Amino acid sequence: MLLDPATWELTQRADEVLSQAHHQLAGRCAAETHEAALELRTAPHATVREAINEMRELRCLLAQDLRRLGMAAASAGTYPGPSGQATRVSPSSRYQVIQRTMRGLARREPTFALHVHVGVPDAGGAIRLVNQLRAHLPMLLALSASSPFLHGQSTGLASNRTIVFQGFPRTGLPRRFADYSDWTETVDLLVRSGAIPEPTFLWWDIRPQPRLGTVEIRIMDAQPRLAATGGLTALVQALARLELEEGFAPAALVSAQEALAENRFIAARDASAAELIDPVRGTLVPVARLLDDVLTAVRPHADALDALDELEEVRTLVVDPESARQKRLMASAGLEVLMGDLAARFAA
Repeated sequence: MLLDPATWELTQRADEVLSQAHHQLAGRCAAETHEAALELRTAPHATVREAINEMRELRCLLAQDLRRLGMAAASAGTYPGPSGQATRVSPSSRYQVIQRTMRGLARREPTFALHVHVGVPDAGGAIRLVNQLRAHLPMLLALSASSPFLHGQSTGLASNRTIVFQGFPRTGLPRRFADYSDWTETVDLLVRSGAIPEPTFLWWDIRPQPRLGTVEIRIMDAQPRLAATGGLTALVQALARLELEEGFAPAALVSAQEALAENRFIAARDASAAELIDPVRGTLVPVARLLDDVLTAVRPHADALDALDELEEVRTLVVDPESARQKRLMASAGLEVLMGDLAARFAA
């Protein structure tokens, strides 16, 4: 999120930033739907460590550019303060299509997400991975929740980004697909009919990206800390390898669409304190206990991916959840201190 450090309000100057960006940001920093937001993109990497090192470089380059222009940046699922001005949609052609088709929805407050792409060898494996990872998405959301405020108010939800963003069509958990043909036929109908211009207008929590050869996990809130970004990315990558090689998630959970949808809401509400539905046990199970089981299962895969160090950070997200930290700072010191903290952690 782009900020005016004099007031800590959102500032809608993305086009100006991009027009004067450092040459090393070219192709790695892009417009988003709203003029108060920018997207940073790493290149593909074999290890999480390499990806996080690049993201550190990108955050530092952007922070330097913004200081020169009298701005600052921060990263969290939503902007914690009240909306001081009408939201402006980016002038780029993609986002003008969104404004034309989404109408007033396109001018809602901006939201900020962490998207992780995992390379998959073949189309069949991609659909199998999408189906299996659906079972883990509520846990990933619970661990990542970083948006407890909306319009300056605590709503009782840990991830307001999730609830705001689902006002768009084609969001949330996709259904289970029988195979790659099932997925392509579904998407083809939407594109051929003219309902959407191309497949990236499907904003599901997880989706195949055939153009890149990846599965994209999109359910997580953006993270103030790079270490948290690294931990979540390591967990996603190790889970993907676990599911492709062993098939860890139980079939009863993978096929339980209603239970997964409810788990998604519970995770958005309660973050790492959530208790999620386990259809195998027929009970609610704390996220911390689910995570213990998952970490035991993914450890050999994280080791093979050289991501054990980054994976350890995930436990911090349970012990000291980001949404709780923000609420403590807001209650004890107010919005100015909270925003200063978020900005300081952006390029730390």
